[in-house]
Amino acid sequence: MMRTRTGGLLAELHAHTTWSDGALSMGALVDLYGARGFDVLCITDHACRADGPWRELSPRGITASNHAAYLTELDREAARALERYGLLVVPGLELTYNDPDPAQAAHALALGLRSFVSVDDGIDGAIETAVLAGAALVAAHPYDDEEAPSAGRLTQRFARDAELSARVHRFELFNRTQLFAWVARAGMPCVASGDFHRLAHLGGWKSLIPCARDEEAVIRHLRSRRPVFLTQVDAGLERAAA
Repeated sequence: MMRTRTGGLLAELHAHTTWSDGALSMGALVDLYGARGFDVLCITDHACRADGPWRELSPRGITASNHAAYLTELDREAARALERYGLLVVPGLELTYNDPDPAQAAHALALGLRSFVSVDDGIDGAIETAVLAGAALVAAHPYDDEEAPSAGRLTQRFARDAELSARVHRFELFNRTQLFAWVARAGMPCVASGDFHRLAHLGGWKSLIPCARDEEAVIRHLRSRRPVFLTQVDAGLERAAA
């Protein structure tokens, strides 16, 4: 039975599977979020630059050669998720441009993207291509001066480059429980996500999207300047919305 929720759709906008560096298969990820009452799950496995640093540490990922198979499995799981849980599963990619210089590194979530986009020629062109394809673009873990748990997550370019920031629709104000205060100070349209890789990432800050429960409506809302509300969720049960 389809759930209804006052105040918006509870959404996880940033989640990884074993197609890249996540611990769970796509089916297990769907069951995890479906059983915990989420309304929207965006699956955003990494598409990395082929010559990027730290690539050898996580050789899996979405490429031009496996994207069709990835999308086929995702669509199959989306149909099951909707029937079993009333969970809307949305395809996407995390456009992953790592660089030894954190000021040049940037990751962008391309939500609703149904075609493969390469980052080999740079994140700027990849973002532009994904926007033209109709995706909603979210700056992922947009670090400024905050400490990062690993060099591969220290992505500072959005905080340093106003031109690149103008190319995306929204910014992660919270990634898990990490706050990016410059996003709030700059008044950027924001979301919160779990950046799910393993069970420990299930809780934290999430997004509540006040729109209809269908992919087109969710993507249209995220591409707009309309508000998205934030809520804190613990790993077992939903908690009251902020």
